[in-house]
Amino acid sequence: MTSPAGPPPTGDGSEQQRLKLLAVTACPTGIAHTYMAAEKLAQAAASRGIDMKVETQGSIGAENILDDNDVSNADGVIIAADKDVDLSRFVGKRVLTVGVAEGIHHPERLIERVRSAPVHTAGATTAASASGGGKERSVAYKALMNGVSYMIPFVVVGGLLIAISLSLGGHTDPSGGLVIPKDSFWMDINNIGVIGFTLMVPILSGYVAYAIGDRPALVPGMIGGWIANTGDLYDSKAGAGFIGAIVTGFLAGYLVLWIKKVKVPKFVQPIMPIIVIPIVATTALGLFFIYVIGKPISWVFEHLTDWLSGMTGTSAILLGAILGLMIAFDMGGPVNKTAFLFGTGLIATGNQTVMGMCAAAIPVMPLGQGLATLIRKRLYTEQERETGLAALFMGCFGISEGAIPFAAARPAQVIPANMLGGAVAGAIAGVAGVEDAVPHGGPIVAVLGAVSGVPMFFVAVLIGTAVTALTTVTLVDVSERRREGAAPVAGLGAAGPLEPALVGVGAGAAAGGAAGAVVAQRVVASSSAPAAEAAPTGTPNVGGSGADKKADAGAGAEAGTNTGAGTKAAGTPSAEANGEVLSGYLTEQTVKVALDARDKEAAIREMAELLARTGKVADLDELVATALRREEQGTTGLGEEIAIPHAKTDAVTAPVVGFARSAEGVEWGSLDGTKARLVFMISVPEAAAGDEHLRILALLSRKLMDPGFRERLIAAPDEGAVLEVLSEVR
Repeated sequence: MTSPAGPPPTGDGSEQQRLKLLAVTACPTGIAHTYMAAEKLAQAAASRGIDMKVETQGSIGAENILDDNDVSNADGVIIAADKDVDLSRFVGKRVLTVGVAEGIHHPERLIERVRSAPVHTAGATTAASASGGGKERSVAYKALMNGVSYMIPFVVVGGLLIAISLSLGGHTDPSGGLVIPKDSFWMDINNIGVIGFTLMVPILSGYVAYAIGDRPALVPGMIGGWIANTGDLYDSKAGAGFIGAIVTGFLAGYLVLWIKKVKVPKFVQPIMPIIVIPIVATTALGLFFIYVIGKPISWVFEHLTDWLSGMTGTSAILLGAILGLMIAFDMGGPVNKTAFLFGTGLIATGNQTVMGMCAAAIPVMPLGQGLATLIRKRLYTEQERETGLAALFMGCFGISEGAIPFAAARPAQVIPANMLGGAVAGAIAGVAGVEDAVPHGGPIVAVLGAVSGVPMFFVAVLIGTAVTALTTVTLVDVSERRREGAAPVAGLGAAGPLEPALVGVGAGAAAGGAAGAVVAQRVVASSSAPAAEAAPTGTPNVGGSGADKKADAGAGAEAGTNTGAGTKAAGTPSAEANGEVLSGYLTEQTVKVALDARDKEAAIREMAELLARTGKVADLDELVATALRREEQGTTGLGEEIAIPHAKTDAVTAPVVGFARSAEGVEWGSLDGTKARLVFMISVPEAAAGDEHLRILALLSRKLMDPGFRERLIAAPDEGAVLEVLSEVR
C-alpha cells in the first residue's frame, strides 16, 4: 500500500530528510529521447541533492524498474512520456505527467513542479502525456492494435491446428465435404484448433475494450464479442465475425468510460470496477447487440441469400466476381457465410460451379496477405511477417481467417485489396467452369480430388493472390507515406505500422520546443513491450564537471541510472580504445574528424561513403536513399548539436556505425535550432537479429546528454582519440 502524499520535506539536507523522487521516461518508439530524458532528470536531481530513480520504458523493455518500496518512500513522481504509462501503482503520490521532451529540456522545472503536483487517485486517467513531445496515434487506433496483437496467437494456433488436422486426417466425402473421422486423433487436434478460432473473436473485442476502459471493460468486451460471433442469439445463420467484434469492443470500452463518470456514494465506489461496472456494461451491451444490432444483421443475411438465388443463370463472370467479393469481405462473417452457404446449398442440387467460384476465392486473402509480407518486408514488423508465414500455410488449407489480423489492423487498405483479389479469383473460376464437390476451399480440396478443372482452379487462385498482394502493398505504402507527411512519427505503438527506424525525432513540438524521439518498431504487436528484468540501480551519480558519469551496463546491458558508477577523467586510457568500440560497429575506418559537407543530403552521402570503407556496404546509393527517406519522415537531428541519421536496409551486409564532426555545423532541422556538429550514422540489415544495436543506441543517447562527454568528443584531435572517448559508452 502506498503512503499518502504530504508536503515535500524541507529539512537541512540530512539523509533522513533528503527529497526522494521517481521518474518514468518513454517515447513512442523507445530509444533516444527515452534515455536522454532519463539522463537529464537524473543530472538535475543530483545537482540539487535529490535522490531520484528513473525507470526507462524503451524498445528493449522496462529497465531500472520502480518497485513497491521505491513508490512507498517517494515524495513525487515525474512521468515524462509520449505514450501510455500505467499510473495505478502511483495512487496516493504526487504525479506530474508531461511529454518526454520536457524531461530533456526542462528537467529542473519539472523537479520544482512535482512538489506541488496533484495527488494521483485510483479513478484518475492513466494517460501519460499532458504536453506531448511527439504526436501519437489516436486512442482508437491504439485500442484496435491492442486487440489485434492479443488476437494473433489465437488465429495462428487455431488455424494451424485445423490445417494440420485436415491435411493429415481429412478426406473428401461427397455427403459431408472434407471430413475427419469423428473418433480419430486428428479430430481431437481439429477440435482444439476450433476452440482457438472460437476464442479469437471475443479476445479481439475484449482487448479493444480493455485498451479504452481498462480492466472493468475486459469482461463486457469479451462477452460482447462472443455474442457478436454467435448468430444463433439473434436469429442469424452466421455471426458478425471480426467486424462485429471490433464494434462490440469499442462499444464496451466507451460504455465503461461513461459509467465511470457517474458519481456514486462512497460505500459503492470500491465495488464499482469489479462488480457494478462489468455487470451493467455486459448486460447493456449484450441486450443492445441481440435486440438492436443483431436484427439488421439477420435481415441482411436473408436478403443477400435471396438476391444471390436470383442471380443463378446470369453471367458466370459476374456471379463469380460477386461471390469472390463477398467471400473476401469479412472472412468468416455474415457476408462471407452468405456466399459460402449459398454455394454449399447448390452442391446438393448438382450445381457445383458456384462452390467452385467460392473455393477459388477462399484462400486468396491469407495467401495474398502472406505474400505481401514477403515482397515488401519493410512495411511489416517481425511479428507481422511471422503471421504472414502462418497465413500462407492457412491459405493452402482454405482457412480465410488467416488474413483477419491484417484486415483488423489496416481495414481501409487490406479489405479492398482482399475483395479485389477475391473477385478476380471468383470470376476466373466462373468463366473456366471450375467445380467443387465439397463445401470447402483452397488448394487442399484440389489436392484431395474434390475439384474438377484443377489447372484453371490454380490459375484463379494464383492470379487472385497476386492481385491481393500487389494491391495491399500499394495501398499500405500510399497510406503510410500520406501519414508520414502529415505526422512524421514512426512506430506504434505499435505503433503505426511503419518501416522500423532506429533513432530520430518526431514532429510534434512540446512546450519546450522539442519533439519526441522516434525509434524502432512498428506493431501490431501488443501495445505494451515485455519488461526485461533489471535490478534497480538506485540514484545516479551525475555530478562533476568534465567527469564521466557512466551508466552501469552490467550483465543485462542496463541503461538505467547507477549510484555506484565511477568517474573517469578525460585523458584516462580506455580498455576498449584499441579494441571494439560500440561492440565493434564503430572503428577507426568509420571515424572522420572533419566533415566536409555543408548540407544534410551531402552529409548523409559523405557518412555513407565513410561506412563503405568497411566493405559492409553493398549498395551505396540505396543506403543514401534509405537514409534520406527516413529524414522525410522526420528529422533525425536530436538537438544539442547532435544528429543520428540511420537506415535499416539490405544495402549493408552487417551492422555498422560511423561518426564525423563538423566544425561549422550542418543544418539538420533540429527543433532546438542547433546545427549538427556531432553526426553518427547507423545502418543495419533488414534481417539484423537481436536488439544489441538498440541497447548501444540507448547507451549512446544517454551519454550524449553529458556536456563533458560532448566537449571531449569535439576536442579529440584525431580518430584514435575519438575512439577513446567513444569507448566510454558501455
